Amino acid sequence: MDEDLTPDERDELAKLRADFFKRFKPPRIELTGELRQAMRREMQMFFENVLQEDRSVMEFVDSDYTFLNERLARHYGLTNLNVSGDEFRRVALPADSSRGGVLTMGGVLAVTSNPTRTSPVKRGLFILDNILGMPPPPPPPNIPPLEDAAKDFKDHAPTLRETLEMHRNKPLCSSCHNRMDPLGLAFENFNAMGMWREKELNQPVDVSGELLTGGTFSNIRELKHILVSKHRRDFYRCLTEKLLIYAIGRGLEYYDVETVDEIVARLEKDDGKFSALLMGVIESAPFQKRRTSAMVSSEKSPQPAKQQAAAVIKP
Repeated sequence: MDEDLTPDERDELAKLRADFFKRFKPPRIELTGELRQAMRREMQMFFENVLQEDRSVMEFVDSDYTFLNERLARHYGLTNLNVSGDEFRRVALPADSSRGGVLTMGGVLAVTSNPTRTSPVKRGLFILDNILGMPPPPPPPNIPPLEDAAKDFKDHAPTLRETLEMHRNKPLCSSCHNRMDPLGLAFENFNAMGMWREKELNQPVDVSGELLTGGTFSNIRELKHILVSKHRRDFYRCLTEKLLIYAIGRGLEYYDVETVDEIVARLEKDDGKFSALLMGVIESAPFQKRRTSAMVSSEKSPQPAKQQAAAVIKP
């Protein structure tokens, strides 16, 4: 803890933290209202396309297309696609593109970053929570900041990967970080603004990793392939649970497990079509029998029989 340090040690730690943030600061690109709206519009149009064309929900994880206008295409470095003008349109991505799916959209990459640098921890947590449905427990109290681990490197300025490795060597940190970090580090080719980069501190960015559940990858394309091919059912369940919670307005209970299982089976049978998910939720017992605020209010303050009858026959 900082209060246990001497004044000289505090000054040294403050300089170390400032140097750490400076080294990982992304290029000076302003998140203007125009760029923010473009990122949001890309996600909205992508979702609308999956819904209206009744496509597989696995395209949220990986797809061979997205929606761009000139401003966003330039931000992504996709100038070779010849996208011009302010109007958004569907764009087919090259076969070797690392884009495709929600995970590599600028909006998601930006909100899962810190103001001054990327955050592999936040990005890994996003996948665990929203793709695999396996969120880790809350962090224990009094965990030191990540940048404090950089002080253990005396001979060179550590990369973010090296700093994370030192951080998760601590027993309190290892169990969760061993799950999150490999997932988050796979996105290190994307800076805090979602722009593509090849180097960090003049060194090639290392995005390779191995999942605790099995499977190694050397880039983001391979990670997305693992998620689509080996964790399809996990995503079906995670998406089902989140949409069902939204639809019924409450958390899930033990007696909802059967409903979730039925919707997941329906998705598997229909190749993940969005309609299978949507109709599965709508036709489920928790949704059909949900209690609205108006119903609860009427139960608390029942109307007299004459008023109820009058309400029914009122033209």
